[in-house]
Amino acid sequence: MERRGNISVIIPTFNNEGTLADIISGCKELPYDIIVVNDGSTDSTSDILRGITDITVISFDVNKGKGAALIAGLRYAAGKGYTHAVTIDSDGQHMPEDIHLMIDASTKEPDVLWVGSRDLSASNMPGKNTFANRFSNFWFRIQTGIKMEDTQSGFRLYPLRPIQNMKFISGRYELELELLVRYAWKTRCVRNIPVRVLYMPEGERVSHFRPFRDFFRISLLNTLFSLIALLVYWPYRFFKWFSRENIKTFIRENITHSKESNLRIATAIGTGLFFGIVPVWGYQMALSIVAAHFFKLNKVLVLVFANISIPPMIPFILYGSFATGAYVMGMPPTTIPDHLSLSVIGEGLSIYIIGAVVFAILVGLAGFLISFTVLTIIRRRVR
Repeated sequence: MERRGNISVIIPTFNNEGTLADIISGCKELPYDIIVVNDGSTDSTSDILRGITDITVISFDVNKGKGAALIAGLRYAAGKGYTHAVTIDSDGQHMPEDIHLMIDASTKEPDVLWVGSRDLSASNMPGKNTFANRFSNFWFRIQTGIKMEDTQSGFRLYPLRPIQNMKFISGRYELELELLVRYAWKTRCVRNIPVRVLYMPEGERVSHFRPFRDFFRISLLNTLFSLIALLVYWPYRFFKWFSRENIKTFIRENITHSKESNLRIATAIGTGLFFGIVPVWGYQMALSIVAAHFFKLNKVLVLVFANISIPPMIPFILYGSFATGAYVMGMPPTTIPDHLSLSVIGEGLSIYIIGAVVFAILVGLAGFLISFTVLTIIRRRVR
């Protein structure tokens, strides 16, 4: 069989002696070079690998985690001149025959990072896997704006050039999440592709996922990425998008020529303004999307107007919040403390929080009323 020299298959493994040989055998039936990363296995993995020819083996003396094994394999493949690499787990849940699905898709769209989308309703799929995947999908969309069906699958095809110079802060299971988010931020080219999945019955399944520790690490990474998305990524995307042509297209598609009613459009605008001001630091975008989904509002409109809290507007929002809070509490709006103490700081925080909530409601209502009035006039003319 003629080998395809630009693609490699990477198999990270740790104590999967029962399934490793079959996975390698299945991959060897395909025309791609195979790289196995033995992540410090303590079972018979080393003996199995010594008995298999025509593969490249990278071995760690001690277990470093799946993330470290993946990075070692991806770096090695990139250094050897491969342009793409397929990663497949060695626990037997993925079918090597499905690799061709990703290769075919990559041939048409070579810059896309393809993620195998598993059928989460499949037989023997653990319930905790379904919850964890939905949890991960939700936060991935908050962080990138991209909707995916499966963000946790280890069955992937990576274009190697965009990730060669990336610096990573994680090294275990959460590395796959970090890779996906960083690639999405850099290229916006991530997609799911349906693949088959086989889960062994409980008791036969070998999993090295540590529920508390690994979920905690993933949660910390999600928190960090959500903050980066809020403070850096989304403002950057917003300003990058901000051109005359894009604004005209946005207004035409989401407002003037939208099929939605004036009431729903105005509600989306008011909702976005409210969540852009209300003091739920770090969760404004997430909560605005949740509200848009719950009330079936235009998510794009809600997100755009929630970006009222961009840096140039922050001084006005802060002043409006403090002034509103002072008015509500019967205090002068220009009060400046002549000394700092815990009580003074606490009082200032109370003024701000109360004022920000009231100010957010007022701005949201104003945005709703103004936009509804303007829409009633403008869209009548458009029609």
